Formats: sequence, structure tokens, C-alpha cells
Amino acid sequence: MRELDSLADHLEVLVKEAEKHHSSLQKVPAWLRQWKSPWKGKLKGGELISKGEDELYDIGIRIREKFPDLFNDDYHPDVYNIRATQVPRASASAVAFGMGLFSEKGSLGPGRHRAFAVISENRASDIKLRFHDCCENYKDFRKELEPGVDKLKEPVLDEITSSLARRYGLNFTRQDTSSLCPSEVALLEWTDDLEAFILKGYGKSLNYRMGVPLLEDVVQSMKEAIKAKEENHAPGSYEKARLRFAHAETVVPFSCLLGLFLEKSEFQQIQREEPLQLPPKPPQNRSWRASTVAPFAGNNMLVLYSCPAKSSNKYFVQVLHNERPTPMPGCDGTDFCPFDVFKESIVAPHLKHNYDAVCKKEQPMPKPETSKLLQLFRWLFPPRNDYTGSSKVEL
Repeated sequence: MRELDSLADHLEVLVKEAEKHHSSLQKVPAWLRQWKSPWKGKLKGGELISKGEDELYDIGIRIREKFPDLFNDDYHPDVYNIRATQVPRASASAVAFGMGLFSEKGSLGPGRHRAFAVISENRASDIKLRFHDCCENYKDFRKELEPGVDKLKEPVLDEITSSLARRYGLNFTRQDTSSLCPSEVALLEWTDDLEAFILKGYGKSLNYRMGVPLLEDVVQSMKEAIKAKEENHAPGSYEKARLRFAHAETVVPFSCLLGLFLEKSEFQQIQREEPLQLPPKPPQNRSWRASTVAPFAGNNMLVLYSCPAKSSNKYFVQVLHNERPTPMPGCDGTDFCPFDVFKESIVAPHLKHNYDAVCKKEQPMPKPETSKLLQLFRWLFPPRNDYTGSSKVEL
């Protein structure tokens, strides 16, 4: 928000300077001369905007229509468990989604809405949804690497800045370029993709290994659902959907834990703890795009299916990324994976890594504290190999 305000102010200065020096403004498009930040005059940000509310509300309706048998029970927090992080826009996202999901299921207002619970855990200890906030090693890693990522982006931003300056005859800066959306948008997008890849994605295994508690939580919910099915639990007595609302810093690592957007050979590389190549520069094709992996209202859904007709595999997991079936290289490139294969090929390799071992800083071993009496004793009677002369201490 502040960057866009600064950009608008600087564009105004550039245009005035050009007019002052009688430079031609014919090259400058009219929209650029008149552009103002859409957030001008806004003092605070960080909330879910109305367009985001609409998007989440519509997703809730679409999910209910896509899985009518899953959402046909009366609402109960143990049946439809909803959690969000303590960040206000995450809980607002959960509310907007829930209003769509449970619309016409209650008696509140013309839309027949109903109340529902959204639970949040303290952000200082939420290792399932805000693991990036709790992981000390990750915070150190980001702090150390962010300047290097900025350096990596600088040549591209400089290239685009020069191109814009030549095209419009204005003295653009690198900061202006990083905020604009020019014809070189493909290069700008690539720099964002690099940053997301290195600091949130496959660039380092720490980025996604810290998300293992969330993966364990998802698998546990599936095991409980299978148990309820096998034991013929009565409808309304067991959990049917576990709904979680967080951030890109949660969605991206979780997508990586599933191996999404990788070729099979790349998936095998990360299983062997081998680093991956960075996303290639345009015009080369690449699978990793931050705008696809974690757009606004980006989501991952893992849907458990019961298929009694298949005797060898009764249960299957389907991955929907942004509501679309997405292949898993760990399951031979299919989006519909036998649950046992999903557990063994995709989940199990990650479970070798304990969250505390991944995230907690190694504390240096404290030196044993020497007592005052022992120090005095050593001073009076030094070991033979410490003796350096014939000086004598008198008591």
C-alpha cells in the first residue's frame, strides 16, 4: 500500500520534471500520467478486501455443490472443524468461506445463514498453520538469504528499468519498476517466482519440512474418517471435513510436501535431499509460478474417497489445487492416489523429520561453572604441566 502511494507520488514528480525541461510527453501513455494508487488515503491495510470476501464465499458454495454428500449433515464444530490463524484476514477468510458453505442452512437473515465456530491457536505456538512464525531456524535462514535474493533480482529490474526509461523518456528507478506492470511483466513475474521458490518453496528443504505437523494432522484426519467408515459410526458422530485457513507461507510449503509442480525426476531429487535447479528465465517454460502455486484465495484440498468396488485399494486420496485435480509425481503422476501409496510414497519420507529437530536452534553446550573454592585451589596448587616457575605463594 505504501509502495503504491510512493509510486504514484514519484510518477507525478517525473511527469512534472519532464514538463519543466520541455521534454516530450507523447511517449507517455495517458493512463500513466493520470494514474493514482487505488489505496490513496487509506491509513491501514492487512484486512480481507470485499473482492476477497466474494471469492471465498463463492468457493464455499462451489465446494458444497461439488461434494453434496460430504456437507449434508447439520453443522456441528466436531463434524465441520474450522480453524484459522490469529491473523484477522485469515479468520475473515474462514468466515466468508463458511457463510457460503453453510448458506441456506440456518435461520439468520434473508440468506438463511447460521452461526459457526472458527478456532484460532496462539500464533506463538501454532506449528500447524503458522509454522514459519515458530521455526527459529527458518527465520534465521530467511534473514540471512533475503539480501542475496534481492541481489539476484537486481540485474533483471535494472534491465527493465532501462527499457522503460528509453520507451517513455522518464527517469524511472528500480523501485518504480518493481511496482509497475509493464510489457516486461514476464520478467517481473519470474523474479517473484525466484523469491517464492528460494524462500518459501523447493529452494531449501527447511522451507517445507517445517510444515510436517500440518501434513500429519491431515493424514490423521483421514485415518479417523476411515475408522469411522469401517466401524459404521452414525452420521453426525464423526468429523467429515477439517477446514484450515492460513497464508501463502502455509500453502506453498504444504504444496511442496505433496511434491506438486514437479516432474517425477525432480520429486526423486528432493527425496534424496538433492537441490533443484532454479525456475528457468523466460522465454523458457517453467512449472513453478507463484501466481499459480499461491494466488489470492489459493487452496489445497485433499479429498478421501471410499471405493468398495476396488478390492485391492478401498480408499483413495485426490489432490485439488485451487479446486483443480493436480497430479502427484510421488503417485506416478496421477491426482487420484491409493491411500496406502500416498502414505508410503509421499508422506512417510517427510515423517522422518521431527519439527523440533528441523526448527529449534542447537544450543551450545554450557561450560561447566567452576566454583570459587576450586579456582582458588587450582591457583594455589597448579597442575604440573601448568607450572611455569619457582614463584611461591605464601598464605
